[in-house]
Amino acid sequence: MVTAQKTISTRAWIELLILGFIWGGSFLSIHIALEEIGPLTAVAHRTTWAMLILWGYVLLRRLTIPTDPRIWGAFLIMGLMNNVIPFSLMAWGQLHIETGLTSILNAATAIFGVIAAAIFFADERLTLRKIIGVTLGFLGVATAIGLSALTQFDIRSLGQLAVIGGTISYALAGVWARKTLGGLTPQVAAAGMLTGATLIMLPAAWLFEGPIRFDLTGPTWAAISYYAIAATALAYLLYYRVLVMAGSGNLMLCTLLVAPVAIILGAIVLGEALPPRAYAGFALLAIGLVVIDGRLLKPLQHRLGRT
Repeated sequence: MVTAQKTISTRAWIELLILGFIWGGSFLSIHIALEEIGPLTAVAHRTTWAMLILWGYVLLRRLTIPTDPRIWGAFLIMGLMNNVIPFSLMAWGQLHIETGLTSILNAATAIFGVIAAAIFFADERLTLRKIIGVTLGFLGVATAIGLSALTQFDIRSLGQLAVIGGTISYALAGVWARKTLGGLTPQVAAAGMLTGATLIMLPAAWLFEGPIRFDLTGPTWAAISYYAIAATALAYLLYYRVLVMAGSGNLMLCTLLVAPVAIILGAIVLGEALPPRAYAGFALLAIGLVVIDGRLLKPLQHRLGRT
């Protein structure tokens, strides 16, 4: 018996696009925050404020809070895999490589996510169309920055490897979330995950970078507010919604949408030039998403079937 495959509905695509736009702005905001605070402190601010916001929402809505110790253990592991490891590795990596290169390497999450989902879930098997689509999408993101950027493993190689390590952790976290947290409401799952992350990040930041600082400048607080409230609290509500609708492999496709947003914001806010290759990259990205979705290809397939 063939297991029905997870597909991406129109609603899921819309929420994936929103998620991509929100996370696209996080690279810029983190870059701003890192000018004043260390990477672990930046992550501690991110998880702590987002956790408080989400628990406030959970209590306001009077949602059921799980009491099973196994669920809280799953929260701790999810916080480690989806927040502590990737947030810390990518924030540290941004100290040594460009924001654009961080975003392009982050797009590899889609590749690792689809592969991990295919290994663990029968309804997310690795079809030829999905392989082609994800590959085209990643090539599109790579082209937008410059394919040569991926081969520059020189003195900055450790920073690049740190970002890649973060993407692998993200991909595995998607699998873990579907296996252990799928029965929870998105708000509770996100709040619990961030609680697990905060329990790890606060002592880690204090140990390695000293007491958490609050005497920060306006731009730093603005950056923290964006990546804690929008790019974490709000984004993870969408994250768990899309996980249920589309599956863990399809969820990782949002990372393909992040880099183009980061490129555009870099051009507008930081005055970075947007080269012609960026438009070619956007075109490849769009084609990849069309191939993954498959719906726009159906009329062509029907025509070919009749000939």
